[in-house]
Amino acid sequence: MTSSFPRWKGDSTTPFVFNLARDLATLGWEIHVLAPHAPGSALREVIDGIHVRRFRYFLPERLQTVCYQGGALINLRRSPSNYLKLPALVAAEILAVRSELRKRPYALIHSHWMLPQGFASLPGSKLLGVPHVVTVHGGDLFGLKGRLFRPLKRLVLASADAVSVNSSFTEAAVKALAGDRCTAHRIPMGVDVATPPASAVDQLRARWAGDGAPNLIFVGRLVTEKGVDDLIQAVALLRNDFPNIQCRMIGEGQHRAEFEQQVAALGLDAQVHFMGWVQSHEVTTYIAAADCFVGPSKTASNGWVEAQGLTFSEAMIARTPVVATRSGGIVDSIIDGETGLLVPEGDAQAIANAVGRVLQDPERTQSMLASAEQHARDRFSRERSAAAFDDLFKQLLGQPQEST
Repeated sequence: MTSSFPRWKGDSTTPFVFNLARDLATLGWEIHVLAPHAPGSALREVIDGIHVRRFRYFLPERLQTVCYQGGALINLRRSPSNYLKLPALVAAEILAVRSELRKRPYALIHSHWMLPQGFASLPGSKLLGVPHVVTVHGGDLFGLKGRLFRPLKRLVLASADAVSVNSSFTEAAVKALAGDRCTAHRIPMGVDVATPPASAVDQLRARWAGDGAPNLIFVGRLVTEKGVDDLIQAVALLRNDFPNIQCRMIGEGQHRAEFEQQVAALGLDAQVHFMGWVQSHEVTTYIAAADCFVGPSKTASNGWVEAQGLTFSEAMIARTPVVATRSGGIVDSIIDGETGLLVPEGDAQAIANAVGRVLQDPERTQSMLASAEQHARDRFSRERSAAAFDDLFKQLLGQPQEST
């Protein structure tokens, strides 16, 4: 159960749920995915051995705008009219779950996100006695703060047979919300630990080399809470010591036009480049070719916080130095001075200072890279994540477990 799944093969939707499904399939599970339909997507298909069903929740189809394109939280904020579609989405999902559970003998349900997936799975799970695992990724936990949502989240957490969280920060928030009514299993989402081909990285570096200009990279949604505005301001500050510095922004988002205006106003058109969406398998090549990865996420006005941040682990695997904010679950992967550098949220000067340290002290930077890579491989690999979920599922079903 998820609303974060590729609408079609090669879609820009972040593939972490898809990757977990594929990894669990390699461990012997038969995975069926139930997700909301989107204009242009198939109602049923099989992608890389994963059975996918997408349910309609609004007509005409072009009005199915709650999910995808950055996620439900972004779409609700972008267009408040989407709140009016939430009852239809939840009702359609409840019916779709019950329909699926009556068709075949599923061993368990795994809901990604408490709302609406966790809530929509409850009736079918309880009625038909199917164990229910809820994974809290953070967005719904931190971003949905209304009076209605809090009791619903508590209900989901208390009713689930098992709850998993992706970071220590998410775990603490779940404990504060649900108290003793649920015990959370901390299982971070995993990243691919395979490194990109050296030839591809070298070719990209050669294209970017210019006059020996240092290259920064950002990967994520182009929205305020990702700290893009702070990074742009930091580039303006860095230009004093590094006149040819380059910063590449990979991703799309609702605030892109505002950031482009900020770049123009600061005269940074030759320094800051908006790359748009890049194929997921190419992202690690871009990261590996950069001199520094910057992830300046900050707490949003609606309470959203970076609960984990997969791109930080991807940068660590690629042995690219990381400068990040001391925010949310980022601190699980970035240990200040050991696996990267941490700065306060919303502080462009601190970002610039940290990037300057990375670029001007290569000896110290190199000493961090080995620790960062090992830390990411040990704690944030796809294999480790899938093995942990495999054990959790087997525990619920009373089956022998593998040691992780």
